[in-house]
Amino acid sequence: MTDVEILNIAGKALLLAAKLAAPMLITALVIGFAVSLLQALTQVQDSTLAFVPKIIAVGIALLICGNWMISELVNFTKELFTLVPMLLGQG
Repeated sequence: MTDVEILNIAGKALLLAAKLAAPMLITALVIGFAVSLLQALTQVQDSTLAFVPKIIAVGIALLICGNWMISELVNFTKELFTLVPMLLGQG
C-alpha cells in the first residue's frame, strides 16, 4: 500500500468525522445563537440559560441522526475491511 492510498483513507476518515459531527455542531450553533439573541433582547444574563437548551437540542439531534451516523460508520468500516488484504500485501 502506497503513501497516496494511506492519505486517501485518512482523508476519507476526516471527511466522515466532519460529516458525523455536523448535525450536532450546527444544532448547537443555531440554538446558541437563538439563546444569545434572546438574552440580548431581554437582558437576562444567566449562564445556565445558554447551556441547558443546547444540551437538549444536541440530544434530540443525536436521536434523529443516530441511525444515519451508525450506518455511515458501518459502511466506512466495511470499506476498510475490504482493504485489509491490500494492507497486508496479499491483494
